[in-house]
Amino acid sequence: MESLRIYVDLAMPAETLELLRRGTAGHELVLPARPVSSVLAKADRDPEFATVDVAFGQPDVQSIAETSRLRWVHVSSAGITRYDTPEFRALATGRRIAVSNSSGVYDEACAVHTLSFMLAHERKLPLGLRSRAPNGSPEWQSLRAASGTLRNETVLLLGYGAIAKRLAELLRPFGVKLIAYRRKARGDEGMPVVTEAGLPAALAEADHVVNILPESSETRGFFDRARFASVKPGAAFYNIGRGATVNQDALVEALRSGRVGAAWLDVTDPEPLPDPHPLWAEPHCFITPHVAGGHTGEVDALVRHFLENLDRFVHGKSLADRVI
Repeated sequence: MESLRIYVDLAMPAETLELLRRGTAGHELVLPARPVSSVLAKADRDPEFATVDVAFGQPDVQSIAETSRLRWVHVSSAGITRYDTPEFRALATGRRIAVSNSSGVYDEACAVHTLSFMLAHERKLPLGLRSRAPNGSPEWQSLRAASGTLRNETVLLLGYGAIAKRLAELLRPFGVKLIAYRRKARGDEGMPVVTEAGLPAALAEADHVVNILPESSETRGFFDRARFASVKPGAAFYNIGRGATVNQDALVEALRSGRVGAAWLDVTDPEPLPDPHPLWAEPHCFITPHVAGGHTGEVDALVRHFLENLDRFVHGKSLADRVI
């Protein structure tokens, strides 16, 4: 077996590092002095990077550009924002550097988090948890009457990758109508697909608009005033993708006008939002701090996913979750 030098800048506890060492036996691990603290943090430049064959974590883009030895990058997140540029894609393609991500680690947790948002919205949990309305009172009757079940409602999924596919599976038993938005339909989605031309009509139909778009030059500010103006009045808006895909001033306006009935956000721009930001004061805006992908054993799962792909790489098989 060919021995590879593998650069790993992912922070992990000692027991997970031991799992990685066992799984890469026969190869050489190269570890930086300061691992990356989160997927949003920028890695330090490291001269050792020029000597490696494989990188696992969030490697520095400029370092990738400057090395001639690197053959594969495995990103430790589902999002690949810093690598999703025309320049980097051209570099990776031209140099035959394979790039894969960790969607398979995060799709279940992100889909469950989104479904939790949707059920909380339908069942009016924020209002119910604050209420002490006595049985039979007008407030109690109003809360019961406002609580839904998702059945026969329309859900628009923007961005149809691993998370959206898993969310669609979780939603089907609830009797919803599903619509996917993507740049180009592939024909295997199992639901109606709209592209750019059909998006305004889909927004006008959807009771739930679920934004799972990655951040790129094409998607920054994707949800602007014009797109929020197309939304069905009172629809719920969810952002589980990236905060930069939403014009948050436009979202505030849409909430205040009632065009958007509620916003459920796991991502914002910046993160966290500063205390004075108006979204915190909106009574129908609910924010979790970019934790949708989190789950018990997350870092171990990332390492196991990488090790499975390492075995594929060594044996010349197709990489799971390959994006470039």
